[in-house]
Amino acid sequence: MLVPFLFLYIPFVFTPIQSSAGSPSEYQLKAAFLYNFALFTEWPEYVGDTLNLCVHGRDPFDEYLAKLDRRRVGTRRIVTHRTSTLAELPNCQVVFISRAVIGQLPRILDSVQGSPILTVADSPGAVQQGVALNMVTQHNRIAFEANLTAARSQGLNLSSRLLRLATVVEQ
Repeated sequence: MLVPFLFLYIPFVFTPIQSSAGSPSEYQLKAAFLYNFALFTEWPEYVGDTLNLCVHGRDPFDEYLAKLDRRRVGTRRIVTHRTSTLAELPNCQVVFISRAVIGQLPRILDSVQGSPILTVADSPGAVQQGVALNMVTQHNRIAFEANLTAARSQGLNLSSRLLRLATVVEQ
């Protein structure tokens, strides 16, 4: 079965997104990236034993995100949620901002400011606008950009192992 392979330690080293039979879909791979982003982020102790991974806006992941439910990130477990209001975001530790709501990005970032929340998107220019991690497609492969300042302002540390794989690191 292909899915467990996606969740091995660092499966995201510029994973191809070709759509031949048996190959994982774009959002199946991006779900694996989300897991690894959480795995390679240092969370404050007071976060607790649950990491709420929220998709804000239309959910492009289909059933792939459900495969992350109850997976472990160190001593914490992931619980996935879908959010539609800004008031729900402070309850999340990872927020994937879907393309459908990227136009609201300044308001979304304001609503999570100062909380230990890792913001993730897959929209052009999102890192430059203050999102901590942004997945991009380059040469038919998924890669990502990092905004170290944005992550640190949320009280989060991104692993140097993660940052070495980023195509761009804003500081």
